Amino acid sequence: MKAANYRGAKQIGIGESVAIPPGPGEVRLSVAYCGICGTDMHIYHGHMDQRVSLPQTIGHEVSAVVSELGDGVETVQVGDKVAVRPLMFGEAVSFDKGHAHVGKNLKFIGIDLPGGMQSSWTVPAYTLHKLPEGMPLSHGALVEPAAVAVHDVRLGKVRAGETCVVIGGGPIGLLIALVAKVKGARVVLSEVNESRLEFATKLGIEGVNPMRQNVVEKVSELTDGAMADCVFEVSGSAPGAEIMTELPNVRGRIVMVAIHPEPRPVNLFKFFWSEIQLIGVRLYEECDFDEAIELMGEGKLPLDQLITEIAPIEAVQATFEKIDANPDGIKYLIQCG
Repeated sequence: MKAANYRGAKQIGIGESVAIPPGPGEVRLSVAYCGICGTDMHIYHGHMDQRVSLPQTIGHEVSAVVSELGDGVETVQVGDKVAVRPLMFGEAVSFDKGHAHVGKNLKFIGIDLPGGMQSSWTVPAYTLHKLPEGMPLSHGALVEPAAVAVHDVRLGKVRAGETCVVIGGGPIGLLIALVAKVKGARVVLSEVNESRLEFATKLGIEGVNPMRQNVVEKVSELTDGAMADCVFEVSGSAPGAEIMTELPNVRGRIVMVAIHPEPRPVNLFKFFWSEIQLIGVRLYEECDFDEAIELMGEGKLPLDQLITEIAPIEAVQATFEKIDANPDGIKYLIQCG
């Protein structure tokens, strides 16, 4: 059995995946697929070395089959197909107000703790969500990023008939656009990568390249001046933070999805003038996984089209290098079993 271990300095090595017997309340999984996300790329580039213990098995976008149960586990059975919600909740504190998914003592499995890019993985049973009968395990590896999008759209309070603008058309931005469309919203995607913009257009999403067009004018034209009810900042860029306040209408919402590692200039006057709301979002909750699985099971998301490539675990280093060299792809999966 094999594991993909980050060893620092853009090196992902192949090590041994040890089958750890599950303790009380734990489950051992036979991992099928693990997706590579933006966080994994940050780890690969060494940007998270202060959190990651070397060598560290990475990965958290996992689909798997239950192989062994620890004492007291009744929520799943051996043979069940599952997706993993990779959050280890620490001791609750009053600051958290009951929101453990962003609690002060939260540990993210795959960053702070060994992840799922390996053949055998032992995790708490509460992290598991059953997949519907007939859902391919390759699709199951997309549940985690889809749950991010569901969470963001839910906290953005998107309603049918509204106009949403998504700034940034990477995997999460694209999934947010798709989930918002499922909710009945009209979606405009702002993206500088022409390949990704073309891909989004094929999925029925209106697109604009801010390097070629004025996004504010384009949104005004498309909405007859009504502008956006909800804006999702997913780019993590200074231009994204700058333009996000120019797009909402009165009492519109801005949802901050991207991680901005340093302060950005933001036009605070716009919040006062039009009573705009700014909403921070991070990770997901149990209900978001359930809704993501429901949407996927009902065929409401184009899952096959979102999977760019599936590679064996032996090719993990080459796959990271490919993503690094060519950002056009959407979702790369590592086959772990």
